[in-house]
Amino acid sequence: MIRRPLEAGLQGVLILALGLLLPGLSGAALPVDAQGLPTLAPMLADVTPAVVNIAVAQNAQSANNPLLRDPVFRRFFGIPDEEAEGDTSAGSGVIVDAQRGLVVTNHHVVDNAREIMITLKDRRQLKAQLVGSDPATDVAVLRIPAEHLSALRIGDSDSLSVGDFVVAIGNPFGIGQTVTSGIVSALGRSGLGIEGYEDFIQTDASINPGNSGGALVNLRGELVGINTAILGPSQGNVGIGFAIPAAMVQAVVQQILRTGEVRRGRVGLSTTDVTPDIARAAHLAVSTGALVERVAPDSPADRAGLRAGDVVTVLNGRSIRSSSDLRNRIGLTPAGEDIELEINRAGRILAVRMRVAEAGVPIAVGGRVVPELVGARVMNAEPGMGLAGAAEGALVSGVDRGSAAYSRGLRAGDVIVGVNRRRVRTVQDLAVVLKNAERPWRLVVARGESRLSLVLP
Repeated sequence: MIRRPLEAGLQGVLILALGLLLPGLSGAALPVDAQGLPTLAPMLADVTPAVVNIAVAQNAQSANNPLLRDPVFRRFFGIPDEEAEGDTSAGSGVIVDAQRGLVVTNHHVVDNAREIMITLKDRRQLKAQLVGSDPATDVAVLRIPAEHLSALRIGDSDSLSVGDFVVAIGNPFGIGQTVTSGIVSALGRSGLGIEGYEDFIQTDASINPGNSGGALVNLRGELVGINTAILGPSQGNVGIGFAIPAAMVQAVVQQILRTGEVRRGRVGLSTTDVTPDIARAAHLAVSTGALVERVAPDSPADRAGLRAGDVVTVLNGRSIRSSSDLRNRIGLTPAGEDIELEINRAGRILAVRMRVAEAGVPIAVGGRVVPELVGARVMNAEPGMGLAGAAEGALVSGVDRGSAAYSRGLRAGDVIVGVNRRRVRTVQDLAVVLKNAERPWRLVVARGESRLSLVLP
């Protein structure tokens, strides 16, 4: 007799508390189930059909253990591809255009794929075609037959705040579609050495091997990120997962659909983060932004009048938080487009407009072949070659398509500046380091205004 009012009272308190914590979907009240309890089931019923499982037959073999079948697990825990013993890997993907059958996933999920099979929630299996991929952002676009598909709406990842509730959907360990929930733990994570262009959403929603390429959605069921990585000492989730923001994914997908690849933009700036110490030492009028260290001669930035000591604070109306933020925004701007920068110069606010140039630079045919770096030719990077940042290192003058170096993301115009934490300044340095360094090799590469980390097994 007493239990029912008590249960009803507790239930009311629970609904009120969750209603305060979880804002209503699209401004409406939080849905409740038949028992009157809060639930995300209606939102997930709309969203989950757009999240797919991906099975990849790869040239590299993989083991029977589902952990070892997942490329992100091997990648982050240092297990070379050649040690595996099967030929399939598991991952996830998101349908973003039902009319055209477009699916977004991670580059590392479909890297070296011989065949890509997609399983929908309704258990249909479809063979996918690779439209294009970008190793630097770890984004790939697939196409499947556009028959009775559901797509996810793209949300505004730029409006996310730390503490927002999010839901991760994917195929962990290859066991099938799984939903986990959490919050946005941090924004703008970079410098992790995971990808070349890093601006990750960090979340404590459980992300495990196999979730790679899956969806991170807000409580309105909108895609705000593509799950891509985990960070931890064990074989599973420890509450630190990373997703590529939807805004970055959209920029990459649009370029891939237009040209089949991502053509990096450059303006000829070398920058560093503005920190409180730097701001005090340099007597800067701002405490955040990208401090210009160098302007490449005859570059778009040089012609627009930028100088060392300027602080870039805004790009196309959006605030610039850091040097990596600026590199990401410029690097994902197609060559030929105009951008508007707001800079702080000794306390004065100036507006600057310039046209983004192609990041790749014309390079003379030639270069030395380093036996360990099969498929690539290198030469010493010298002043006057037009490289943004004027990186000192081994300039890649050519890469053979189909080579291991090409498949892992190395491109003509890159400058190799380090291998396995050892500095490289010349081709001779590179040859010596590669000969003595243990595999896999982690190459630090200068590409335009960015620094990339490429792993060669």
